[in-house]
Amino acid sequence: MTLREYRIELGWSINKLAQEADIARKTAADAESGDPIQADTAKKIADALSRGYGRQIKVMDIQGLNIL
Repeated sequence: MTLREYRIELGWSINKLAQEADIARKTAADAESGDPIQADTAKKIADALSRGYGRQIKVMDIQGLNIL
């Protein structure tokens, strides 16, 4: 699943994703758009999704992330 699909399934806005991952809103939007992000940012996103879903989601489970 893509980041957008995960986010929408959780009912989260981009702002909520950014808040949960403790990253800037623009960074969350960039990640969702496929713009390059740092590996630590990808980990923060995966960790936030994991908390949201109540199960582990790994960075490699999120399709379309462009990690530097």
